[in-house]
Amino acid sequence: MKIELQSQKGLRKVLSIVIDKKTIQLKMDERLTELQKEVSLKGFRPGKVPSSVIKSQFGKSIYGEVIDKILRETSSKAISEKKLKVAGQPKIDLKQFGEGKDLNYELQIDCLPDIKFKPLEKIKATQYKIKIEKKIIDEKLKELANQNKQYEDRSIKEKSITGDQVEFDYSATVNGKKFDGSEGKGVKIELGKNLFLKNFDDQLIGVKKNENKIVNTIMPPNHPKKELANKEAKFECKILSVKKSIKGKIDDNFAKLMGAKNLADLQTLIEKQISSQYSQALNSITKKEILDQIEKNHDLDLPKNLVEQEILLMSKNLKPEEKEKHKINNEKIARSRIKLGLLLNEFGEKNGLKVSDEEVRGEVQKQIKRMPGQEKMVLEYYKNNPSASQSLKGSMYEEKILELIKTKIKLATKEIETKEAEKIISEFNKQNVDNQSETKTKSSNKVKAKTKKISKK
Repeated sequence: MKIELQSQKGLRKVLSIVIDKKTIQLKMDERLTELQKEVSLKGFRPGKVPSSVIKSQFGKSIYGEVIDKILRETSSKAISEKKLKVAGQPKIDLKQFGEGKDLNYELQIDCLPDIKFKPLEKIKATQYKIKIEKKIIDEKLKELANQNKQYEDRSIKEKSITGDQVEFDYSATVNGKKFDGSEGKGVKIELGKNLFLKNFDDQLIGVKKNENKIVNTIMPPNHPKKELANKEAKFECKILSVKKSIKGKIDDNFAKLMGAKNLADLQTLIEKQISSQYSQALNSITKKEILDQIEKNHDLDLPKNLVEQEILLMSKNLKPEEKEKHKINNEKIARSRIKLGLLLNEFGEKNGLKVSDEEVRGEVQKQIKRMPGQEKMVLEYYKNNPSASQSLKGSMYEEKILELIKTKIKLATKEIETKEAEKIISEFNKQNVDNQSETKTKSSNKVKAKTKKISKK
């Protein structure tokens, strides 16, 4: 095998590889010998078919199979010998081939850039510690209490009012005829919420226990059975009970109903939940602050094929006109993602960071605990979607890298309350929107400038 560097432009290298015809013939003979043991042809005993007969019948396909194997083996060997770090799948361009001829092909390779990760000591960032005020926890407790109202029966003589819970059986008809789902037992609705059918609640205001009430309403326009959509319906309702809401005490008993040990435990759980929501957004801001500086501090040539693949991935669901409209901005985002991916991966490899399968399984178990009742669904999702497990592993790897980076930079910790947190998050979101708009405006201005030059000509 002869390997020559044919050309080099930036990160793209083209190798010229020649495999002499003797080597190819040797591989052909080896494959024919193997096939003699496998092929069964009429008129010959198993394993006794002459290689010349096999070649006359299957020669072209055998040659193609052998050449395909040689291409895979020799291209891999050439990359290894030249010590190239390949970005993506190399391209093969056959220049000469055929039985009795040398095999000559070009291997076009996009290489990864040499990365010298710069020291991190000069990078500055702020991480936020959120303090959840007592009044916010109290508001959440009231909200929970309101969502989980307690009721007690009204007397048989008392009429229902807005906010009451009415339980009833019903039998419905459309144009005097029954339909699928026209019978209902023990239906409970809170009057005033209008969650059943339009104007249904209003007609149950003023009913009493054991009363029969006819409710006339219109079936919803999006009813699954089109023949019932927008049709007038008559509901004959038997009122089983009328209950009024009672102001529940926010105490240990209420906390236990919510799945907590006691009220103090429920308050802690609420504080953690709210804190987690804020921390997620604030951590993203800290992460971007760090990554922006890392990206700015490094100049890299980027493999063209990786950038193109990223753009394709980003725009695969866009219409052609949308792809063209966002072309410049998408390329900018793609280049940033590839650059940061290469930099972080280099840092991770340099520091021997890895994510084991055991760690991935542990993270899946954490997700399961956060989704009680959906354990089977989560496990099935990861079992049936290997790419989801790989994506999770990638996220965990990036998180590990960032945590190590934080130990090597000047990272200040700032304790803030929710009001300040909301302001920081709002400003960050606004800045991102403004940056996207600015990119679009610059692109538009470039087009206008080019148009003016053309007009002058």
